[in-house]
Amino acid sequence: MNTLSIIIGYNSAWFLMIIIALISFAIQWRFKSKFKHYSEVGLLSGLSGQEVAMRMLRDHGIYNVQVVSVEGQLTDHYNPETRTVNLSQDVFYSRSIAAAAVAAHECGHAVQHAKSYAWLTFRSAIVPAVNIASTLTQWTLMIGILLLVFTHNPLVLAVGVAALALVTFFSFITLPVEFDASRRALAWLNNNYSIVQTNEEHEQAKDALWWAAMTYVVAAISALATLLYYASFLFNRRN
Repeated sequence: MNTLSIIIGYNSAWFLMIIIALISFAIQWRFKSKFKHYSEVGLLSGLSGQEVAMRMLRDHGIYNVQVVSVEGQLTDHYNPETRTVNLSQDVFYSRSIAAAAVAAHECGHAVQHAKSYAWLTFRSAIVPAVNIASTLTQWTLMIGILLLVFTHNPLVLAVGVAALALVTFFSFITLPVEFDASRRALAWLNNNYSIVQTNEEHEQAKDALWWAAMTYVVAAISALATLLYYASFLFNRRN
């Protein structure tokens, strides 16, 4: 394999990555637009994100999880190690459809944890390895390509591709975890008319969570496209 053949011939891969990047940008923009819109639609119940979260936890018999406010926008997450539902200030204090949907979704993860949901347990178990893999990909991929081009040694790139494969795998493992959390959130909201009081509010919460889920789908597809691109250097090194 000569240097020219490595550098040239990946136009289709680059084109695919550009298309996915554009789709990702469009979905992220749409999600943020939806979130902004539903953040301006007040809940008829008048409950804040914090209050919604506390009620969902209590309704599921969970009393060892705290609901706390954190800095930043769209920084909402559940931390199984500290047993905290972390809500951004825009969600914690807001009394909107968006706040209720996000708060219930994050509590969905707390319910998963309490019930030992298999996908969440598995994802949590591989987090340390994924963190190491993420660090490895920052330097092994580009250095590996350079070594492959100039020394024909694929070892470093192979390590980088293996690390990236684990990160990509983690992205796909995240999908059932996120979709299930939204399913639990919507089921609870649908059964609690004191929280979401009309069919319209329920549909708005469902719409907000659906667009949030799509960001995870695109992220997983983007990770897969990146993995295939770098892996192609290894698979075609003898061409």
